[in-house]
Amino acid sequence: MLSEQERNEIEAHLLHYPDSRAVCIEALKIVQRHRGWVSDEGIADVAEALQMSAAELEGVATFYNMIFRKPVGKHVILLCDSVSCWIMGYERLREHLTGRLGVSLGQTSADGLFTLLPNVCLGACDHAPAMMVDDAHYQDLDPARIDEILAEYERKEGESTDGKTTDP
Repeated sequence: MLSEQERNEIEAHLLHYPDSRAVCIEALKIVQRHRGWVSDEGIADVAEALQMSAAELEGVATFYNMIFRKPVGKHVILLCDSVSCWIMGYERLREHLTGRLGVSLGQTSADGLFTLLPNVCLGACDHAPAMMVDDAHYQDLDPARIDEILAEYERKEGESTDGKTTDP
């Protein structure tokens, strides 16, 4: 069942469209933001709210690669594997990230902090190689810069356990 906050956010978007189906991606993103990922139950909840079948919504959710249909880490790293990023060192960065996090692509670190996913293009070809962590874009990357970025997320995560800020 949708929480009151999820329902209110979805209803706010519904005001802008004559057809509730037009809100399906945004509704899935709302559920994901609140729950961390979109379970089968989340699909059913959104489908009911938008008067769609769960099968129709599942088709949208599985097509759109930013809807996570299984649990992910607290922070999702999208590593660009476009041609530009490959030319500029994608393989070296992938090896560095998988080694540092102790995961393969598609996996979540043992501490649950990071999930590492490939992404076809992040639109930063002129500043390749690039990655995103959650909604933050990083470009012109090398292993040292990646270590700095991840250390900042890890530091902020440590602070959040002490009752301080959680946003890097």
